[in-house]
Formats: sequence, C-alpha cells, structure tokens
Amino acid sequence: MTALLIAALVPVIIMTYEVIFTKDRSVLFLGNYPQKLVFIVICYYIFLMGLGLFWLVKQLIFAARLKNEKLKAELMLLKSQVNPHFFFNMLNNLYGWTRKDPERAQEMILKLSDMMRYSIYEGEKETVAVADEISFLKNFIELHKMRYHKPIDIVFINDIEGNQKIIPLLLITLLENAFKHGVEKLRENAFIKMSLTHYKNQINFQIENNYEKTQNRPGIGLKNLKRRLELTYPNRHKLTFSITKNIYKAELILIEL
Repeated sequence: MTALLIAALVPVIIMTYEVIFTKDRSVLFLGNYPQKLVFIVICYYIFLMGLGLFWLVKQLIFAARLKNEKLKAELMLLKSQVNPHFFFNMLNNLYGWTRKDPERAQEMILKLSDMMRYSIYEGEKETVAVADEISFLKNFIELHKMRYHKPIDIVFINDIEGNQKIIPLLLITLLENAFKHGVEKLRENAFIKMSLTHYKNQINFQIENNYEKTQNRPGIGLKNLKRRLELTYPNRHKLTFSITKNIYKAELILIEL
C-alpha cells in the first residue's frame, strides 16, 4: 500500500517541478500542457486505481479465508468436547460388567465401539445422514439402560424416511442432558420422551424429561451446542427450552442446509 502511495506522488512531483521552473505559468491551468503528457498521467492514475482495487480485493479474500479457518478450528474444538465424560464413565462401568456379566459386557463394548467410531470418523464430516444420527442416539440410550439398575421409561418416535442431512453430533447433547439431569438423579419414575420429525425443509427434534427442581440446568454442553448452531446453522435454527412443574422440555428446529 505504501508503494502505491509513493507511485501516486510521482506525477504530482513532476508537474510541480514543471510549474515552478517553467517560464509558461499557464501550465497551472493545463492550457499549454502537452496533451500526450496529460493523457499519460490520466492513464497512470487509472492503472494505480486498478492496482489498488486488486490489492483491496486480495486483502478481503485473505481476511475471509482467515476468518473461515478460525471458524473451522473453533468448530473442530467444539466437536472434540462432545461426550468425553460419557465414554470415560462407560469404560469404568465395563470393568465391573466384565466380572459380573461377561456377555453383557461384550454387548456394551460393541455398542461403545460403534459410538466411538461414529464420533471420530463421522464427526469430522460436515454433514451426515439423519438416519446415522438416530442410530447413534439409540446406541447411547441402550448403553445407559445397561448402566442404570432401575427402570427407565424411554420413548423415541421419529418419522425420518428420506435422505435428510444434518450436522453430526448435534442432537446428542440434548439427550445427554436429559440423562444427566433427569434419569441419573431420580430414584424412580424417570422418563425421557423424544420425537424427531421432518416437514418440508425443517427437522424438528423435541425431548422432555422429569427432573428434581433443585437442580441447575445450564452447563457447558448447552453453551457448546448453541455456539455450534451459530456456526453451522446461522439464521436457520431455533433452540428453545421450557419448564412445566418438574418436566423440562427442549426443542430444536433446523432448516435444512
């Protein structure tokens, strides 16, 4: 940019010199100034303007790419923070199950390996099939059923039949919250009700569970989810929460990419 400014001053310096040292002062009004020189100066400035515009566009493209790379890095960091404590807890439980019920432990290991594989490989993709995300949620539910020594009423209704796509590992945060703040804390009558529907170009996920009123609901997982939605579904999502008595409900609406 400095070079452009210096280059722009060159004709000004030349013309100033001509004005000061020429005997014909009418040069101030370009009256007797050689027409060819005037034409050259005009072309010179047009060239500089084009060069400056090119430099500006190049800088804007660079800034946009840099911003995009930063957003991608932030998104990858947010993805890496999904469910770490869940896998840690399940591995701890497996140790006990290998001694008490080896067959059940084997089943848990298979489901857990499927989930870890999905988190690592599918989680890196920009989008995945909603059907794959549903399978991931079902494995999560089955593992939790094996983990808890109490009856849990879980209902999961979905009408997804097409090839709809979704950002991976979005829905798991809301399901994990329902287990963490509801099922895990309640001694009896714990329930989770979920529905996943598709209408026109919208995917609607609803989940509700009962919980103890003394608990504080917000956590890092929800902040993580909100930020991921801002990055991947800007102006194309709606996340709402509501509480009725001791029932907590979350609803996520996504407009397809």
